[in-house]
Amino acid sequence: MHLCRYLLLIALLLTACSNEPQRSSTSETGPPAVAHSPAPPPVLEHFSGDSAYRWIERQLAFGPRVPGTAGHRACGDWMVQFLNAQGGQVVEQTATVRDWKGRNLPLRNIIASFGPAGGRRIMLSAHWDTRPMADEDTARTDQPIPGANDGASGVAVLLELARVWKDHPPHVGVDLFFWDAEDGGVSGRDDSWCLGSQYWAKNRHDPSYQARFGINLDMVGGRNATFTHEVYSRQAAQGLLDEVWRKAHALGYGQYFLFQPIGSVIDDHYFIHKLTGIPYIDIIHVDAQRGGGFFPHWHTHADDLPAIDRNVLEAVGRTLLAFLADQKPA
Repeated sequence: MHLCRYLLLIALLLTACSNEPQRSSTSETGPPAVAHSPAPPPVLEHFSGDSAYRWIERQLAFGPRVPGTAGHRACGDWMVQFLNAQGGQVVEQTATVRDWKGRNLPLRNIIASFGPAGGRRIMLSAHWDTRPMADEDTARTDQPIPGANDGASGVAVLLELARVWKDHPPHVGVDLFFWDAEDGGVSGRDDSWCLGSQYWAKNRHDPSYQARFGINLDMVGGRNATFTHEVYSRQAAQGLLDEVWRKAHALGYGQYFLFQPIGSVIDDHYFIHKLTGIPYIDIIHVDAQRGGGFFPHWHTHADDLPAIDRNVLEAVGRTLLAFLADQKPA
């Protein structure tokens, strides 16, 4: 993903692209009032942070998941097998795309459907590829990163949802999208990122597919994680952002989900909304304590298992389950 800085000058928002973290001129004012909620549905207890952590371990065991490599192919095969075993209706979308250097890349988006068929669906997504270079590190900068948080954490939360849904299927139609070729971009070229979601937006796996809204997960397992209100998410679906964040606060996860605006992030949610109009938000770790920036090990070789916190994985997964429990069938 790619981050942009922004400044608020009187009433004008100006955005300029950079691969550096953004800083916000607006401080946290606290969440809107949260009404007393009924006890959370028992199904939340079935989502396990320890189990989600194991799905990260499993992904990393294949090595870096760079498109076109043996580890990438093997991990994708395992994911498809796993999702089928949980009762998902799995579709693979394959193609050849060009990266910013003009090289051909094999693309493999994986989509798994749960809940009632038909109607307008709910999209949950994460990217499953890893950065092919450690450009934020000081050593081995031309080698791929493990991608424990940046990539594998969002995938792990979705896989754990699928495991829960095997015995407790959702009452609404939900599709899990695992985007490929997200993390090979370059600063200054927004369209060099998120090739998998861009391809799907222009070539849907089902031409008649309709979605109510979508939620993207990226870097959702890091220690001391803070999830804030990113610019493009606010523009696309402020009400959805507030609803998800309120649910997190009602469950006691307010230390992670902050009602604080931050700058814009070029991530999969941006292209889906831009190219399709589907309301889409991003749950992504931006360090609000330092005024912006991704987690400390972003795009380095230290983005490995020690950077992961099971409690954060569990907070994100249980928030999504509780949020989905409140949704009415389309």
